[in-house]
Amino acid sequence: MPESKGIRLFKNNFLEALTHVHPAVPLCLWGPVALWLIGRGVVTHGFGVADLAVMLVAGAFAWTLSEYLVHRFVFHFKPTTGAGRYLVYLFHGIHHDDPNDRTRLVMPPAGAILIIGTIYILFSLVLPHPWIEPFFGFFIIGYLCYDYTHYAIHFWPMRGRIGGYIKRNHLLHHFQEHNARFGVSTPLWDIVFRTGGKLTTTT
Repeated sequence: MPESKGIRLFKNNFLEALTHVHPAVPLCLWGPVALWLIGRGVVTHGFGVADLAVMLVAGAFAWTLSEYLVHRFVFHFKPTTGAGRYLVYLFHGIHHDDPNDRTRLVMPPAGAILIIGTIYILFSLVLPHPWIEPFFGFFIIGYLCYDYTHYAIHFWPMRGRIGGYIKRNHLLHHFQEHNARFGVSTPLWDIVFRTGGKLTTTT
């Protein structure tokens, strides 16, 4: 894998440090949050195995759709102002310019808190308490699966039919079809919305 270009986003060293993250940080930060939310569903609200199974499926389903929508319509938004272009570059454009930067392959806490907090508020408007808690716990687990799938795509071999497909699919998005293949952990929503691209992912 080629070396990172080492692109700086801020002249200020503190702000620049916020854009870099060790890959273990999302698990350490969000793992306890997810377990706490799911645990509250069991201990405080009395949800059983069947209830949790429903929330697991719903949370995973919601995450994969959110992953697709955020990647396609937020990270690949085409702004018309300089400030807008800078924000898009800050959140995602930098990754396309320097996909080999290990410290920018998982979402830094500052950006993740903003995005996940916003999504939580939106879900809480339609999903009543206390269902929102275990649902969002599983949603966060979906996010963690995405983060580490993304890291693996760029720096691990990912052998096997499924792993190889996921890796090739995302690398085609990076290097040949920027406006297609927005699903990272699954191609499901690219198939549904017909944004799977024109190139084959088979070897």
